[in-house]
Amino acid sequence: MVLAADHLITKQEKFNQAVIQACKLAKKNNLVTFGILPSSAETGYGYLEVDGDKVLKFIEKPKQEDANKFISKGNYYWNSGIFCFKTSTLLSQIKEHGIDLYSQVCESINKATISKLDSKNQKIELSLSIFSKVRDVSIDYAVMEKSKYVAVVPCDIGWSDIGSWNVISEFIDADENNNRVLGKAQIDQSKNCTIYGSGRLVGLAGVNDLVVVDTPDALLITNKQKTQNVKQIYQKLKASGDSTYYQHQTVYRPWGSYTVLEENEGYKIKRIEVKPKQLLSLQMHNHRSEHWVVVQGIAKVVNQDQELLLNTNDSIFIPVGNKHRMENPGLTTLIIIEVQYGKYLEEDDIVRFEDQYGRN
Repeated sequence: MVLAADHLITKQEKFNQAVIQACKLAKKNNLVTFGILPSSAETGYGYLEVDGDKVLKFIEKPKQEDANKFISKGNYYWNSGIFCFKTSTLLSQIKEHGIDLYSQVCESINKATISKLDSKNQKIELSLSIFSKVRDVSIDYAVMEKSKYVAVVPCDIGWSDIGSWNVISEFIDADENNNRVLGKAQIDQSKNCTIYGSGRLVGLAGVNDLVVVDTPDALLITNKQKTQNVKQIYQKLKASGDSTYYQHQTVYRPWGSYTVLEENEGYKIKRIEVKPKQLLSLQMHNHRSEHWVVVQGIAKVVNQDQELLLNTNDSIFIPVGNKHRMENPGLTTLIIIEVQYGKYLEEDDIVRFEDQYGRN
């Protein structure tokens, strides 16, 4: 099964039944897609033309007049992007319809680094330089539209593609002025606005038809008719090399998380949380020193040749080049305030010597 993380399915039992039906078709060497019974002539979705359980044609986002025709004919469904298949079936179809893609993926797997995490789990790490050569193409274009073995399960599962803030707003109750709010907000003389706040107060005065999304990472303000333009903002951030396009202020790791509190030229301040009984890698940095202050819990610290316990309000200095690691030996969350100092403070300035999570 392949399912997207940003889809909403409200009719769980009907979805369960659709999955059972899809598995039966997949066992007959079909690539199975889920066709959504359309509730309106949407132009924002792709469509499937079907005959029984066979897909005749994939259609990209249509014009309004074509979408109207599809609805009236009755054998067209929205393409959900949910798939079910046997691995062997998919691989054979990739090999048949995209031998270059098949070869590139196989090379990535064959040259991957495999490390054992524990008695039951292992990690397969693909080489960035090799995997980046794999052709960037969707599964629809590469295989589904070309294969003769695509089947469909038509279904009514309460499906929604959460593809924009306008769609999200549909699931928030509206006030008398059709304003929809998640979080803290004060609104005056404003209509048809959606606010998503994650802490601080958002105020709107004398505006209409806006979407305001305030998170610790970034602030988005857009007209409701332009919510899809967030993709262009993302592309511009990526092109400029701004790390905001891929990295949050709070970053999660196997051992816990860290939040960047402040960053400026030459220094960075982090709040580090380490889960009970978890251990960071033994590492060093070539370009920065670090100061650690324990604000909650007990830290077991290795600093070059030293090994010591730090209690709440204790601190330690880690010079550039020192091997070091942090461990939480306790039963409660360990919280550290870390101040980094140096000319280069990015996360790739980490040289790992030992890591229980198999990271390089």
